[in-house]
Amino acid sequence: MPQTETNDLPAGATGPAGTAAPLGIIAGAGRFPLALAKAATSQGRPVFGILLKDIAGPEMEAYPHAWVGIGRFGAMLRAARRAGCRDLVFIGSLVRPNLWTTVPDIGALRILPEMLKLYRGGDDHLLRGVAGLFERQGFRLLAAQEVAPELLMPVGPLARRVPNHQDLVDISQALAAIRALGPYDVGQGMIIGAKRVVAVEGAEGTDGMLERCAAMRASGRLKWTGNSGILVKAPKPNQDHRIDMPAIGPATVEKAAAAGLRGIAVVAGSTLMVEPQEIVRLADKHDLFVVGVDAEERAHG
Repeated sequence: MPQTETNDLPAGATGPAGTAAPLGIIAGAGRFPLALAKAATSQGRPVFGILLKDIAGPEMEAYPHAWVGIGRFGAMLRAARRAGCRDLVFIGSLVRPNLWTTVPDIGALRILPEMLKLYRGGDDHLLRGVAGLFERQGFRLLAAQEVAPELLMPVGPLARRVPNHQDLVDISQALAAIRALGPYDVGQGMIIGAKRVVAVEGAEGTDGMLERCAAMRASGRLKWTGNSGILVKAPKPNQDHRIDMPAIGPATVEKAAAAGLRGIAVVAGSTLMVEPQEIVRLADKHDLFVVGVDAEERAHG
């Protein structure tokens, strides 16, 4: 897969005169960038991918695009402007980059003092600051759900299995704990079972937390029997939904099953979901529930 950085537009990056300005998709890893691109183009809106080098997947090469290194802020701006983008969406998973190992361009060096300040804080602080950098350059940042509301998790269960009363109690407790931890910029997820929180999402992300839970069960440190425990995901209080939303996909279900969990609960309308049919198939295969809960912490069975 070629990933040569370019500041020039690929052929066809801009549409004929009079067409809508392309939506700029700053793409991280995973399936969400492609899902967003498909949703936008189905609405008749062209897209232009700003693909993060060594992070984004090759499937976005089906659209006009430029590969840009994570530290090349100036190159990102030039690619977006030459494509005619006015609106940008950040989407896809991204591990917090090490500022000292990135290779900045002149545009990034100009904002280095500000980036150093942004790194002296949690992920919310960093992401809000990065969003502000693009806004000050004249771009408008959109939330993925503004472009493609169909990516939002609905209220209620998706699969055959539904949560029981104890599951609902655990889900409510986990949501309250996520809200309480929000001011400390702790992650968007946790694993709970029998009113006991056993894992809180940290810098490793949801996948890493699920792998950690699986390792605890395998080592005997977590003595649950059968399918036990629930993955609960929710946005942190005051989180900027344009640049950081909880998300689930088929891989989430697979890892939850590998960790021996009995279900997944997320906040409906505030969680992105990709490939819902595959989520349902895998949930039924592994006998897990996947449920969207409302803002009042009630899971609908």
